[in-house]
Amino acid sequence: MDDLLQEFIAETRETLEALSGEIVAWEAHPEDSARLDAIFRFVHTVKGSCGFLDLPRLGRLSHAAEDVLAQVRAGDRAPDRALVNAVLSVVDRIGELVEAIESGASLEANGDELLIAALAEGTQEVAQASGPAAQRSAARSVRLNVDLLDRMMSGMSDMVLARNELARRLRNGDIDPAIEAALERLSMTVGEMRDTVTRTRMQKIDALFSALPRMVRDTAAGLSKSVMLHIDGSDVELDREMIEVMRDPLVHIIRNSIDHGIEAPQQRRAAGKRENGRLSVSARQSGNQIIVEIADDGRGIDTEKLIAKLVASGRDEQQLRRVSDRAKLGLIFEPGLSSKDEVTEVSGRGVGMDVVRAAIEQIGGRIELDSVAGKGLRITIHVPLTLSIISAIVVGVGSQRFAISRQAIEEIVTERSDAIRIDTLGSTRIATVRDRRMPLVDLSGLLGIEQGQSDGGRMLAIVSVSDGSYALAVDTVLDNEELVVKPASPAVMSTGVYAGQTLPDSGLPMLMLDCAGMAHVAGLDFSREAVEAFEEEAQAVEPSGLPALLFVDLDGARRAVPLAAVDRVEQVDGMAVRYAAGRFRVTIDGRILPLAAQGALDGRERLSVLRLKDGDNEVSYAIDEALDIILLPEDMVPAREPGPVAGLALVEGEQIELLDILWVFDEHADRGGNDGADAPLCLIAGDSDGWMTSFVRPLLETAGYRVVTALAPGEAPAVVLTPEEGAPAETAKAPLVRLRRRRAASGANDDSVYRYDRAGLLCAMEARMAGGRLN
Repeated sequence: MDDLLQEFIAETRETLEALSGEIVAWEAHPEDSARLDAIFRFVHTVKGSCGFLDLPRLGRLSHAAEDVLAQVRAGDRAPDRALVNAVLSVVDRIGELVEAIESGASLEANGDELLIAALAEGTQEVAQASGPAAQRSAARSVRLNVDLLDRMMSGMSDMVLARNELARRLRNGDIDPAIEAALERLSMTVGEMRDTVTRTRMQKIDALFSALPRMVRDTAAGLSKSVMLHIDGSDVELDREMIEVMRDPLVHIIRNSIDHGIEAPQQRRAAGKRENGRLSVSARQSGNQIIVEIADDGRGIDTEKLIAKLVASGRDEQQLRRVSDRAKLGLIFEPGLSSKDEVTEVSGRGVGMDVVRAAIEQIGGRIELDSVAGKGLRITIHVPLTLSIISAIVVGVGSQRFAISRQAIEEIVTERSDAIRIDTLGSTRIATVRDRRMPLVDLSGLLGIEQGQSDGGRMLAIVSVSDGSYALAVDTVLDNEELVVKPASPAVMSTGVYAGQTLPDSGLPMLMLDCAGMAHVAGLDFSREAVEAFEEEAQAVEPSGLPALLFVDLDGARRAVPLAAVDRVEQVDGMAVRYAAGRFRVTIDGRILPLAAQGALDGRERLSVLRLKDGDNEVSYAIDEALDIILLPEDMVPAREPGPVAGLALVEGEQIELLDILWVFDEHADRGGNDGADAPLCLIAGDSDGWMTSFVRPLLETAGYRVVTALAPGEAPAVVLTPEEGAPAETAKAPLVRLRRRRAASGANDDSVYRYDRAGLLCAMEARMAGGRLN
């Protein structure tokens, strides 16, 4: 069943039970206005809910009862016994319908009109329900007091802290395996109970968003505007109490967006916009916070108008103009200030945004504005989950300890790692982590804490936020704990750096960091334009040099090979290496590749192999270990003699040999390429016994020829190879090389080649293709 419908049934049933005594008392004392008001509020609430839940029968009944009760409240009608009986019958029928909806049973509708008719003035008879009341289904939910839920959560938090402390104490000593197993079972049970208790207070934020479409429609219609609403993130869960606190602020913001922000259709047409305004409301969870965004494509905030109104009220204009652009947007929160010149039913009374901020800050949240003149306004509300237990990483800066949501951390690396490089670009520090550039935020500098001493180097936590990623520099990474997080005081939360406070098992209070808030306070800009500018500037200062792979060779020497020649590095089994056909070869991916090496290959169970390519050719090169990607300086000392080393380069004070790729391919690459389109085509003709195909063809293919025994349509051979006995007539126009069986030629005019003379055969073929003749 839909969550909203289930909630409506539960609340209606609860109210009916609470009103049972009030209805009886009102029957005895119809003049009791307090009880009348309670019954009126009930039918009014039912009527309002039926509109968006699409319950027409309930809607008609409650609407009729509301009209009659409104007349009684206004003094236009006396609450006689007939009217009281009619109202009681309608309330009873509402209860019957609610039970029927939940159980899925049908209830005859022919009595509804009689009940409505009985409400009319002057009616003496009260129509009764035509059928028996629907059987109430077994209760599937229990409604608890919020204070009781708070005590449950507090007790659960104490259990988590006690479990953490017990685990820490056991880690400091010798642990009995039986005790360790019992602790593991306890931890699993506590974790399950923690999740269950936490969810008792949670509710989908759709309960907050569900009423927005109708409100937007009505508000826009009242202002002669057309607004399209887009809602995202309705499944996000938030503490029920937080939802209630945010209801009024959200209504204020949306009504102001429609009234102040989105222009009238004619104004939008003049500005080159669509007549229909666009309003989007979204929610998402980020660590221990819920982020609600309300964005419109209207005119944005006119800061000049805000300043003018404040100046008119007595503020110093020069002081107002000296503040930052973000602070100027914050003027909208000034009490009694409105950018609206006239007062309407929707807004313009100067009451709203200051109340919104006060309500958000009261629950430990904060509100941010991002406005672009003529383009629109985005309002971002950060609110905590109130009371939650999350997995966190504890970091240290100086003598202080802070927690970071584990969900927000991609990885943690040490600043001294070979894969990390720290540069300064203008006034911004940049961390390059395995060719990934990102801004670097120093937590000690951000919080104004003196940096501590660390012999092993500082740590970088790669933090991911909704807009991008950045590196957070901390002194130490201490522990991974499950922590109970609560909102800190409004003064602390308003800084935008903290997400709440917590009490770890050490017993010392600790603040939890807000990763997105730190990025905002540090001034990080993850917009597309900023990222493109950042990349261009970073490339401009990128040190020049040849990218190369640094590795340890089999002979123990540290060498480098140009990265452009390395296809990939693979691990192969030692059994895949064989010495065959005069050289070492390795089997990789179902292929046999020549294997070059400088050092012993014997006795190794596993080998690291560089797969080197120069287009069509591929050679593998055995190494001991790949180390890092480096930049070779442009100035290198060349080798005095050709060989496996092309020269020397100085890298961080160390002499590094550069592997000579030309030597590797010249000495070890197979003379292949017979599949290439530019390889000369050799036709073997007249091979009746198959000898040339079996023994000569491999030699020619190794030498770079493409060898066939039959021509495809349109093909012309570059050279034809035939036995001495003669060639087929169709090959007479092509250069011809004949093979003889005897060693010696038969005379001076005999230009055939002895079929076991490898060098002579290759030389004869090159000469024939070049148009020459053997002497």
